[in-house]
Amino acid sequence: MLDVDVDRRLGDFRIQASFAVDEGLTALFGRSGAGKTSIVNMIAGLLKPDRGRIVIADRVLFDSDRRLDLPPHRRRVGYVFQDGRLFPHLTVRRNLAYGRWFAPRRAAYVEFDRIVELLDLGRLLDRRPATLSGGEKQRVAIGRALLPSPRILLMDEPLAALDEGRKQELLPFIERLRDEIRIPIVYVSHSIAEVARLATAVVLVSDGRIEGIGSTADIMSRSDLFPLTGRFEAGALVECTVAGHDAATGLTRLTSPAGELVVPYVRSETGTRLRVRVRARDVMIATERPAGISALNVVPARITGIRTDPPFAEVRLDAGGAVLLSRITSFSVDSLGLVPGREVWAIIKTTAFDHRSLGLAKP
Repeated sequence: MLDVDVDRRLGDFRIQASFAVDEGLTALFGRSGAGKTSIVNMIAGLLKPDRGRIVIADRVLFDSDRRLDLPPHRRRVGYVFQDGRLFPHLTVRRNLAYGRWFAPRRAAYVEFDRIVELLDLGRLLDRRPATLSGGEKQRVAIGRALLPSPRILLMDEPLAALDEGRKQELLPFIERLRDEIRIPIVYVSHSIAEVARLATAVVLVSDGRIEGIGSTADIMSRSDLFPLTGRFEAGALVECTVAGHDAATGLTRLTSPAGELVVPYVRSETGTRLRVRVRARDVMIATERPAGISALNVVPARITGIRTDPPFAEVRLDAGGAVLLSRITSFSVDSLGLVPGREVWAIIKTTAFDHRSLGLAKP
């Protein structure tokens, strides 16, 4: 458990942040300049709060009232920066071994071989950083941060310096860390796609303040937070299970509370649990079951709420217990007679899903 309650003024900018997180991956999410990196730097001991308290489990890292401020090397905090910051003259093996020097013998819980396997570093051990791709460097940096057996792992936009292909290579490894390393992970990002795929909880940061805390599904579907989370990217998360693949069509069938969903081929075995992000702008509404259309995903739903902001409206739907959002025009709301409680059909094109929409669900 991480408890943070800090206050820090940086020129004309003031950070006032109070939140608590547990195991799993918690995203500090917000636009650039919101204060996210400053918050994690205070947790790491790289930036001193003017006032406040920071506690990991039962260990106090900072307490202004008690004038307690542990130095960074005594906090047992792992930190992964945007750039790997590897030692260029050392091999991958020796970069990783450097991290082991900081592991307390009695408190160590991470083994070298396990990290090598978890992050698929075996074939890289004898290479130097200059010969690695950006994604490989970040995997090594993550391994080095974990080998001291930290109480918490901080990741400050670890994908920001990577191109889209390298990001997609690294995301499954971060999912594995989230699911297998039993410590809190605080993940800084301004990418809603990353947060929707990876985070188990979200702390929404804006102008140095915490504007929302909750599960990823709740935060991403709250229409009152759309100005901060991004109205164009608003949507919902649906827990699904891979039901089967069709090699001939290149499609995968998923089962969900909303019914069967058809998506482009997913490289996951039958029975794998996935988290599927359905963007509000990709969901159409029909008052009668449509026929003769190309969309493969047509699910029954009930309207539970409508938020209008002409010329647009966000319609909240209950599809068998799964929450969906639809972003349509306020004109369509009026012309179709849409009101809370009405039974409708939600239509989602299969082409609306891509690799950024599909991620492993936390077991």
